[in-house]
Amino acid sequence: MSFRSIIQDMREEIGSISRKGFEVKRGYGLRSGSHRVLRDGLRPSPIEALKQSCWANLPPELLRDVLTRIEEAQALWPHRKDVVSCAGVCRSWREIMKEIVKTPEVSGKLTFPISVKQPGPRDFPLQCFIKRNQATQTFYLYFSLTEALTDDGKFLLAARKCRRATCTDYLISVNADDMSKGSGAYVGKLRSNFLGRKFTVYDSQPPPTEAMLSKCRSTRLLGSKQVSPRIPAGNYPVAHIAYELNVLGSRCPRRMHCVMDSIPASAMEPGGVAPTQTDFPQNSIDSFSSIPFFRFKSSRMDNFPGLSNPQKEVNLILKNKAPRWHEQLQCWCLNFRGRVTVASVKNFQLVAEDCGTGGQNNNDVILQFGKVGKDLFTMDYQYPISAFQAFSICLSSFDTKLACE
Repeated sequence: MSFRSIIQDMREEIGSISRKGFEVKRGYGLRSGSHRVLRDGLRPSPIEALKQSCWANLPPELLRDVLTRIEEAQALWPHRKDVVSCAGVCRSWREIMKEIVKTPEVSGKLTFPISVKQPGPRDFPLQCFIKRNQATQTFYLYFSLTEALTDDGKFLLAARKCRRATCTDYLISVNADDMSKGSGAYVGKLRSNFLGRKFTVYDSQPPPTEAMLSKCRSTRLLGSKQVSPRIPAGNYPVAHIAYELNVLGSRCPRRMHCVMDSIPASAMEPGGVAPTQTDFPQNSIDSFSSIPFFRFKSSRMDNFPGLSNPQKEVNLILKNKAPRWHEQLQCWCLNFRGRVTVASVKNFQLVAEDCGTGGQNNNDVILQFGKVGKDLFTMDYQYPISAFQAFSICLSSFDTKLACE
């Protein structure tokens, strides 16, 4: 049997197991509740079906080789969903796939939901686009499958705007149908001040550099018992965004600064490393095949002074790239390399501010955002920020800003 036929047989086996589990859950073609219970009792569960399949006793070395070839063959979406399906079969398959699938920084691919929390590639930007629904005040982030924006894209994140008396919140979720903070798909939020000039990005989980420290301090002793605090998610500030005032109302683009609290400036140096979240907390996911994967509660770290930046490293600061004035067009211009086609005050490019670290060229665009249609915008990002951080920064551009333009 050829290796290609082995992989094809493997996919068919996984598909039949998935269909059996689906039929058991739906119970189609059954006339009564008693018949449904009888039929469901006779049908094997998906896990039992896998144990009875020819893949139950497959040697680990051969299984890893098969899964590796599947991962290499299915490099692009929507075919890459086969990689996610393999990771959802069982715990052993999941552990193997987690070792095989590399982070976006290394592979340049977005595979699992955790990818939206990991830094983008170093050598090229990941091209995404944002769709805005003005009627419902919602925003949807998609990964572009083609450069022409003619596809529906791969859904990544969604956000819903919530106006309050003194601020505005953008709740961010991995579920396009449920963007509430109490949802298991909630991953963070963006909050603005009253003027819409300053924003704070909150993550539902502590930055990777603080995860080990939070484990030690997330519990307290009460007598002889250990008590864990129960505090809602979303209390970890990871970035601060500020737009400069323009009280004179001069015709100039917005000027903004982004302080990335969770990324040190040294990440831009040759050989520098940006914090990367590799997995979700243990016991936060009951089943890997359950989508979305974000099912967790976080503990607040604001109660522990000095924990947010124990080594007092200099944080990475992003600033908008200065445009040039075009005499013939009589407007400010930036080179978006064909990714932006409509002039808008929302368009911007962010580069790293020189902090004396001797890092890479400060002219390298880390985040680019611009308008291409009435409610369609492109978003291209790369290392050291993640899709979640880039999406949050772009959401700040949509908010109304007093005395800034």
